[in-house]
Amino acid sequence: MLENKTVVIGVSGGIAVYKVCDLVSRLKKLNAKVHVIMTRSATEFVSPLTFQSLSQNYVVVDMFEEPKTWDVEHIAIAKKADIFVVAPATANVIGKIKNGIADDMLTTTIMATQAPVLMAPAMNTNMYLNPIVQENIKYLRERQYKFVEPESGRLACGDLGVGKLADNDRILKSIKQILLPQTDFKDKNILITAGPTREWIDPVRYISNPSSGKMGYALAQAAIERGAKVTLVSGPVTIDKPKGLYHFTSVETANEMYETVMTNLSPQDIIIKTAAVSDYRPKDKFENKVKKDKVNTNLELISNPDILYTIGKNKKEHQFVVGFAAETNNIIEEGMKKLIKKQLDLIVVNDIQSDDAGFQSDTNIVTLIDKNKNIREVPKVTKATLSHIILDEIVKIQKG
Repeated sequence: MLENKTVVIGVSGGIAVYKVCDLVSRLKKLNAKVHVIMTRSATEFVSPLTFQSLSQNYVVVDMFEEPKTWDVEHIAIAKKADIFVVAPATANVIGKIKNGIADDMLTTTIMATQAPVLMAPAMNTNMYLNPIVQENIKYLRERQYKFVEPESGRLACGDLGVGKLADNDRILKSIKQILLPQTDFKDKNILITAGPTREWIDPVRYISNPSSGKMGYALAQAAIERGAKVTLVSGPVTIDKPKGLYHFTSVETANEMYETVMTNLSPQDIIIKTAAVSDYRPKDKFENKVKKDKVNTNLELISNPDILYTIGKNKKEHQFVVGFAAETNNIIEEGMKKLIKKQLDLIVVNDIQSDDAGFQSDTNIVTLIDKNKNIREVPKVTKATLSHIILDEIVKIQKG
């Protein structure tokens, strides 16, 4: 229930406006106080009277209409909000907010609020995937704006693709996560590894892989939000580290990651190994750059320590170990082998050949396999959403 919580809904102009009527109705049934602000274009799809009837509060549209109270209206609503939800969030309103443009009641109130802002984009596929729109979304994410990603399917314009307003169940879940944050990992010690490792051949060449660290960093952020003390051990990446980490160590080679993980392993309750560690390193590292005419193409390699195997083999009774596997074929079979061999409690297997999944991507498509050999397919979701799915699965397994 959301009793005594004030939700301000900012409705911008798009065909998905009609879905927001149900969202307002459901929020009221959860005993939330709901205030609606509409852009002028939104009123072309649904009348303010509809939202007024559903929210049981006056709906604000025009900045310059006669105020209903003596308060400065956009400031009063901004102060009331426990959360500000923009649904649907069009390319236009996302762009305005990113650039600090406040030319209507919706954008003006967002600029004035200190409440968390949750945006639910909805637009044509090509608009959503436009690099400018994606850059605007990235910019806002980096400034702590939250997003509920749109869904894929047939759009009102007839196109097929991503851009449909997220299902109201997902939007409500996101609202609840922000207003009523989960604390199911409170005081749990969680160690997460992320990113690639680099194994140097000479001062300018190394063996590595395309891991961006996005999955591990998203998991770290999700665990922090749910109350965990998170230790993050990261290979070289170009993304900002999550806020609220208990401990952070940057490493480069597999051996450095191995030593850091083993040093920090004992107090951990949960270990999540997302890092893409190089399996091999050159037997010898050249002190100087090897010139082309002197390169020996038969580079001799030796094995790196298997960090996940060592953790699984030596884990304490209370410790829960999660592994990741990047595969190109026989996904379930290969994942099951790794689960058993490395004595894991849960493995997350992703097909790196799938579109919008695996290395570098902001989304992922995975299969979860637990120690009891239960299999769960997870369709394409953002790595932030997947992080909470994985944490939910850990809770479920630990409860038996």
